[in-house]
Amino acid sequence: MISDSCPKRIKVLHLIKSLGRGGAEKLIPETALVHDQNKFEFHCLYFYHQDQNILDELKAAGIQTHLIPAKNLELFFKIKKVKHFVLEQGFDIIHAHLPWAGILARFVGKELAIPIVYTEHNTWERYNKISYLGNRFTFKHQDVAIAVSNEVALSMRLNSIWDPYRRGGRLKVIVVQNGVNTEVFRRRKTPPRRAGEDWRRKTGDGRWEKEDSGLEYQGLGSGSFESSESDLGIPTLRNQLGIPEGASVIGKVAVFRSQKRLWLWVELAMRILKTFPETHFLLVGDGEWRERILSQVKKSGLEKNFHWVGVQKNVVPYLILMDIYLSTSEFEGLPIAMLEAMSCEVPIVSTRAGGIGEVIQHGKQGFLTEIEEWEELEGYCIQLLQNPELQKSMAQAARDRVIEKFSMKRMVSELERIYTEVIEVGK
Repeated sequence: MISDSCPKRIKVLHLIKSLGRGGAEKLIPETALVHDQNKFEFHCLYFYHQDQNILDELKAAGIQTHLIPAKNLELFFKIKKVKHFVLEQGFDIIHAHLPWAGILARFVGKELAIPIVYTEHNTWERYNKISYLGNRFTFKHQDVAIAVSNEVALSMRLNSIWDPYRRGGRLKVIVVQNGVNTEVFRRRKTPPRRAGEDWRRKTGDGRWEKEDSGLEYQGLGSGSFESSESDLGIPTLRNQLGIPEGASVIGKVAVFRSQKRLWLWVELAMRILKTFPETHFLLVGDGEWRERILSQVKKSGLEKNFHWVGVQKNVVPYLILMDIYLSTSEFEGLPIAMLEAMSCEVPIVSTRAGGIGEVIQHGKQGFLTEIEEWEELEGYCIQLLQNPELQKSMAQAARDRVIEKFSMKRMVSELERIYTEVIEVGK
């Protein structure tokens, strides 16, 4: 509920192709929970429906969702329909995410006097040819392009050196690095909130604010569980997964696709087990590479040390279970899951992909290798497993780094400034 005395809120339409459980998608509800919803009203329009989606999270965050069914190239036949929808709803800003939605937003924006904000989550070189060309040829027809890392911003600038349209114009490129809600992604001993309870509460003067202690706690599969007296019920989760008490856990949260190179992740795990046979490995997520990765694990004969839990609405309990967050990615923007792990005091061992090198200071919050030198990740994991004190100090440094540089409050503050400025310029 919003106070009657509040001025008219700025209506923001998030435009995105689908609502799967990727990092770009999850940022929409997570930022909305921190936004001042007395000033901003959020909607989300998407086009491709998936079974594993974030619709519940969007609703819990106060975001109204809308579906216009379409796939990839079909989106361009929906320009007129989206234009009418924007006019009917009276939106003040379109904020598009990822190339297909960005291209569509720019076509709509050409016909309407509405500011277009676009967030780029990856370097352009990693997109397929159609996405790349569509992005490039329409890129100047928007007001602000937000890059999630300096490397992504550099990619934007390098790829728009040549442009078939006039150079300059209204476009600004701004770096707004991804953030994490450090009050949600943390280790704590307060009992988590039961599934379905709202994270926001109404104050006496009619405003809404986020409660500090809210955590939805989701267990394995479709089941759920509550915490025990110890920190967030982790012994219960260990028992459910079959991980012995005291065994170290190396984990990863990811969409199972080729850029994550999870076959290398499994290869590293098998090598680490030769030195530390009691270590367990935890994978959270799903995707097109699932069967190949699970088959690789099965063929290794080490299945008892591997745990795949699929997609989880709340990854906090799984992150807290991890002692090391291991990433073998070939490319990234600025991975949200890694920031969430850091906020939960998990040191990082990773390739220097995308914006990861902008976050991790080698030897402080974890260890980095060059992308093609992924085999060195094994030695860094073993070093942390051999040295609990180093692991502990890096864990605390990881959280400190996120609080200082990558908090959701900082990110949302920058987004709200951008929203306000593009509206003022358009008046």
